[in-house]
Amino acid sequence: MKRSRVIASVLVILAAVVAVVIGQTEKDNPQIGTWKMNLTKSTFNSGTGFKSAISRIEAVGAGVRHRLDTVYADGTTRQYEYTTNYDGKDMPVVGNSPYGDTTALTRVDANTTRTVYKLHGKVTVIQTSVVSNGGKTRTVTSKGTNPKGQAVNSVSVYDRQ
Repeated sequence: MKRSRVIASVLVILAAVVAVVIGQTEKDNPQIGTWKMNLTKSTFNSGTGFKSAISRIEAVGAGVRHRLDTVYADGTTRQYEYTTNYDGKDMPVVGNSPYGDTTALTRVDANTTRTVYKLHGKVTVIQTSVVSNGGKTRTVTSKGTNPKGQAVNSVSVYDRQ
């Protein structure tokens, strides 16, 4: 009986510690959340623009899991995700990313991150993501060349959901 109370107490303490750590991560990382693309504020240099895009970023350990669901104007859909820390190390992208098969994430400052996409080890697109001071918008600037050889130069504005 006494042993089971000790185990239960330890589990309660561990759950409380995990809740505090996750809460601090979300508080300290304004990128975390669900974001919907604001098409009227976004600009694309060439190719097919978007019909809709949802970006979901959640805290995972010292990093994030980022899931993207997009529908292009021509009806093409893309769903991809990656889980990575802010250490600049390449991690695999799962799904049909338009930019490559790995990504590396670094934190520039409290509100800004840089994502480097690569295909077979070669840099394709670099994205800079900035969350506004109020935390209501996220602006993602994408520059580079996609795997099809097309120039990428876009500014995607997302609203927090």
